[in-house]
Amino acid sequence: MEYHKDRFEDHSLVLFKKEKPIALFPANLREKILYSHQGLTFGGLILSKKSGAHEVNELLQTVINYAKVNNFLEIILKSIPGIYYEKNGDELNYFTSKQGDLIDRNLVLAIDYGKPVNIHKTKRKHYEKNYSLGFEIEETSSLSEFWNDVLMPKLDEKYSAKPVHSLAEIIKLQTHFPSNIIQYNLKLDGEILAGITIFTHKKVVKSQYGATTEKGESLRALEYLFMYLIEKFKEEEMHYFSMGTVDANNEHGYNVGLLKQKEELGCVCFTQDIYKIPIA
Repeated sequence: MEYHKDRFEDHSLVLFKKEKPIALFPANLREKILYSHQGLTFGGLILSKKSGAHEVNELLQTVINYAKVNNFLEIILKSIPGIYYEKNGDELNYFTSKQGDLIDRNLVLAIDYGKPVNIHKTKRKHYEKNYSLGFEIEETSSLSEFWNDVLMPKLDEKYSAKPVHSLAEIIKLQTHFPSNIIQYNLKLDGEILAGITIFTHKKVVKSQYGATTEKGESLRALEYLFMYLIEKFKEEEMHYFSMGTVDANNEHGYNVGLLKQKEELGCVCFTQDIYKIPIA
């Protein structure tokens, strides 16, 4: 989290049992509210695989007691999406619901490789058709070309926005995790048309950024690259391919078009619950 430490007042906790660390709570403090770290896509209470349900409850109570002692107003706790669990279990959600209220729920789209991957027939048709175009796909550690020539211009043009990570920040992050942050670019005759920045965590792969140029859009370059990577990670026996959230500030609460696109690429819905725990 160091790359954006200037944006947050870090208040992360390490929880111990008999002088051994057994849990982590990545967190930041804002106006006397303790948040599951707002600079992380997912955070929550990170637990040992050995923790049973009663211990999970005790760890949660320890965080709550810590907040009480420090006169914090409340805790906002994000659960970790189930696709990242090494040991499946909803103990934390259960005990958190006893202590506070569910205030929001994020929709996370991911391919579950443990089940048949249902890609829409139209996308498969275009993929097979475009195979003959001669697309070149490169795996690279360099992020600059994609950031400067595709991602930043696209976000600026379409949304008047910037990537969550600046180029300097993502490069710094990559230096700490070189095997976990990988760039895939699609080119035609040497010209970059699309790119996807991949974050990996054990058996889960997440597309952190994906963008295409205007020319690439006309050739369905980003869709082609996604389908190439879907097959690649299936062959590498990954468990999940997450394509992130589709949340939006509109009447639905989600981006309808983006949801449809990700479902047509084989994604199914998972949820990430967000709780508010008042501190008496």
